[in-house]
Amino acid sequence: MKWNHFKSKLLLKYTLSYISIFLIPLVILTIIIYHNAVNTLRSEIEQTNVNQLTQAKTVIDDRMKELQDIAFRIAYDEQLTRYWTHHPYYSRESIGALVKYKANSSIIDELFLFFRGDDSIYSSQGFENLDVFTGRYKFNTWNEADMVRDLNNVQFPTMRPAEQVVQGTKIQNSMLAYLVPIAPNNTPAHGTVMYLIHESNLTGLIDSILSDYHGMTYIFDNYGQVLAANYKGETITEEEVNALFALEPGTHSLSLNQEPHSVVSVKSEAGWTYVTAMPSNQFFSRIVHIRTFIILVFSFVVVMGTILAIMLARRQYHPISDLMEFIRLKNNPEPSTSSNELEWIKKTLHDYSQRVDLQEPYARNHILLMLLKHGHTGEFPSEFTEKLGIRFSRSHYFVVTMGWETHAFPIGDNPERRPVMQLMNDVELPEFSAYAYGVELPQPDQLALIVGFDAETGHEASLNARMEPIVEALQSMAAEHTGAAPAIGIGNRYSYPEQLNQSYIEASTALESSMLHGQGSSTFFNALSGSGTQDSSFWVPKDVLLKLVQSLKQGSYDVAVQMVSTALNNLKAEMPSVPLLRCICFDILNTMLKTASELGIHHVVHQLPRVTSYDSLEDLEKKLAGLAAEICAHVEAKSETEESSLMDEIVAYIDANFTDYDLSLGTISSKFTISSSYFSRSFKEKIGMNFTQYIWQKRMDEVIRLLLHTTDPLKDIITRVGYLDTPNFIRKFKKETGYTPGQYRKMHSPNGSADSSDDDEEECIG
Repeated sequence: MKWNHFKSKLLLKYTLSYISIFLIPLVILTIIIYHNAVNTLRSEIEQTNVNQLTQAKTVIDDRMKELQDIAFRIAYDEQLTRYWTHHPYYSRESIGALVKYKANSSIIDELFLFFRGDDSIYSSQGFENLDVFTGRYKFNTWNEADMVRDLNNVQFPTMRPAEQVVQGTKIQNSMLAYLVPIAPNNTPAHGTVMYLIHESNLTGLIDSILSDYHGMTYIFDNYGQVLAANYKGETITEEEVNALFALEPGTHSLSLNQEPHSVVSVKSEAGWTYVTAMPSNQFFSRIVHIRTFIILVFSFVVVMGTILAIMLARRQYHPISDLMEFIRLKNNPEPSTSSNELEWIKKTLHDYSQRVDLQEPYARNHILLMLLKHGHTGEFPSEFTEKLGIRFSRSHYFVVTMGWETHAFPIGDNPERRPVMQLMNDVELPEFSAYAYGVELPQPDQLALIVGFDAETGHEASLNARMEPIVEALQSMAAEHTGAAPAIGIGNRYSYPEQLNQSYIEASTALESSMLHGQGSSTFFNALSGSGTQDSSFWVPKDVLLKLVQSLKQGSYDVAVQMVSTALNNLKAEMPSVPLLRCICFDILNTMLKTASELGIHHVVHQLPRVTSYDSLEDLEKKLAGLAAEICAHVEAKSETEESSLMDEIVAYIDANFTDYDLSLGTISSKFTISSSYFSRSFKEKIGMNFTQYIWQKRMDEVIRLLLHTTDPLKDIITRVGYLDTPNFIRKFKKETGYTPGQYRKMHSPNGSADSSDDDEEECIG
């Protein structure tokens, strides 16, 4: 089953992060654009209202001037003098003239002419007594006495605010009275022209110019009195009306009747103030199309951005998903709900790092052992060996093997012996410009050291002299930390790491000689060659035969073939007689057959007729190489068989004794006489898990079996399988199964027993 992306909190976090990255600036930008559009439209509407209100003000002012012009013409009209109006015959012509003047203006409802001190008043409908006039036109606040006084005394044009007027028996109308004194030729005023104007005529002019305007309209005189107003259903307080009059010309934002309004104010030359107040929400009704367009664009961008964010998040998450799938295939437990994938990967990498740290010494030892046996590191590249700290940068190399007799240490696992390998894993000898890599050998109580040092190529004796103090320093170091001086064998030096297999064969041969002389002795391989005591130059050099024997014993085919070739090349150079040549060749063959017999490989004797029937030294070399290959192959096969058999024996021993709490890597290595690193490496190759994991799994299986089929207390069960740290075992058990042992017993116990499991568990933890 593949890793489920849809359950990933990390993927959700990535997605939300990408959405937030574009959504937050988009929201801010949209809000800015929206407010700019609203403010721009509001400014345009307000400016339009200003222009339209200014136009309405101009029209009304023109109408007021027209009324003043009519009064001026009346003052100079001969037909409208006191004489003509009072004449029984010409008074009809005066009435007709008033009818004509009334028709000149579209805003007046009625026109009246009054001569001061007179008791009559004239209109387009005729003349009537003042008492009759005041009885026919009843103003709400303008009584008869005030009306007569104003008609007789008004000195300049005066507009009375609109008020309710009852005309006879008709319904009330809101009307304005405009009084204009008439004084021809700059004489004192002798009369007054009064216009009655419907309030709607003035406000209607403003409404017609403002077209689709929906708001309140006010006209104030110089003193702040409302001459005319159109409330459009709204009502405001007197204080708010006074606030409107006090505004400077221009656009304003006020709260009227607890609602925001956009207010426009203009003033005329005559001192009148024109004010419109529009509820602000009407602006939003005018920008519905803008808001709808912005919402559609915003929604489209959000949808596309979300899709893009999901695609980017999945692309970002893809390598993490691959890592998760890789880790899951490695049989790692899935992450808990409280951790995300990065934390799980981090923990897994940490676990892998710990495993690598544990396996690194074994890998390092394995590579160095391959170099000693075969002269190469196999399939491991140089980059890998460098990461393990293996570098060959010196001019000369040789191998030192150390060995201790078994009785040199106490029986059992000596705690002082294990640090020797750790101590001599990397040895720096700066005083000799040398270093050494330690290699633990399969043979018990043996250690090999690959020594590299820098020295200019010179006389043989001087190079040997450089090697001796290095060997003494290494021997002293090993003796100091083990309490027993080792026997040492030293191979010849070489210039390339690929030749270390030969030096290892030589060192192993020299070690056998040193072991015969006892602990603390050291032997150089070149001292075994006996080159100075050889009776005849025709014999194969002793060191060549020694290396041939040792290479066959260790199954090192490359060195064995090289030794055979070296021996025969010397013979080719000397060109001995044929009988002597045969004797010398039989000496090489006898050495190989004797070694094979010691190794228990007896069947190669039957190949003696085939090997001895050769026609030339080249043919002999080929047959001896074939014989060496067969012996080395049998040695390798025998080693693998013995190793497999040994591992089978060890596994059987572990299966029978895994409940022993003293069971450890060291005790098993000591019991079966093998090195700890060799046992650890071979065990993992055979079983597929390391020794510690195997022991834990065996104990886990046994605990589960006892939990399900017995009612024994939990602490007794854990102690019985060889685990002394009970609380730690419970924690590890829960980490692996997801349940504590008590919970596991309750869930899986077939007989439903273990009622006291939780109590036992708490007691163990406590």
